[in-house]
Amino acid sequence: MAGKMMQAVWYTCYGGGAAGLKHVETPVPAPGNGEILLKVEAASINPVDWKIQKGMMRPILPRKFPYIPLGDVAGEVVEVGVGVKNFKAGDKIITNLGLAGGGMAEYAVAKETSTIQRPSEVSAADGACLGIAACTALQSLTTVGGLKLDKNEPRSNVLVTAASGGVGHYAVQLAKLGNTHVTATCGARNIEFVKSLGADEVLDYKTPEGAALKSPSGQKYDVVVHCATGIPWSTFEPNLAPTGKVIDITPGPSAFWTLAVNTITFSKKKLQPLLATPTAERLECLAKLVKEGKLKTVIDSSYPLSKAEEAWAKSIEGHATGKVVVEP
Repeated sequence: MAGKMMQAVWYTCYGGGAAGLKHVETPVPAPGNGEILLKVEAASINPVDWKIQKGMMRPILPRKFPYIPLGDVAGEVVEVGVGVKNFKAGDKIITNLGLAGGGMAEYAVAKETSTIQRPSEVSAADGACLGIAACTALQSLTTVGGLKLDKNEPRSNVLVTAASGGVGHYAVQLAKLGNTHVTATCGARNIEFVKSLGADEVLDYKTPEGAALKSPSGQKYDVVVHCATGIPWSTFEPNLAPTGKVIDITPGPSAFWTLAVNTITFSKKKLQPLLATPTAERLECLAKLVKEGKLKTVIDSSYPLSKAEEAWAKSIEGHATGKVVVEP
């Protein structure tokens, strides 16, 4: 597709929020060794995307300006680079572009190693949401939390904070695939929604009980998938089982300090900062669950590429129920 142009949205400096996004026409990228060129059918926004724009990862990211954001995409293979063995033009795929971004455009380049075939039962929009959000939920519960998504396992008590958001709504559903009792927190308007995902009990985070994270039925938590911010270790600690773990998906300096103190004092209760890594293996597992009807993506809102600023602002606002999607 040498010489062909595409519509894209990028930003040219740190800051600016939705107003900092610019609609441009730019050349379609070419796939290199082991890479795939795809026509983007859907891309999803994650908080990390606008945090990069805010400068929270400078000077590491973006590597250069202008920068086309978004890493979680689904689409159709247009062309493959040298060495690509498992995909061909016309294949429907789900992929994670990594923090190099590129998804807020009509075309993007992905690594073959980060890409899977999209089952026909999984829509492009649903597939595009699985990367960071669903992989974070899966990694938190299984790799770090040690849960097996199996009803025959011993029962575990799980707490999910901010359970109506992107990661949280997946974490509730995935936890319930195992032998778990799930307590969840969210805003009052989303209580029934979170119950519909399978949560056994739901707390309004603005009430005294919700702010204290106390289980209404007196459960002590074996695993906490912490998707909110601003809750100190002192609030979690009395609610944990003797070897309970809090998995912090957006760790700040205080999370690493708490981890250090836990380690030095040989505490059996631990806070574990998580650096999520979407992999093809995790994407395969999640797409299979969606295909089988065991996991669903809840899309808060979907926007055309021409209204990318509205999608960006919706995600920054922080009250989306489920995921925000852009469909070129």
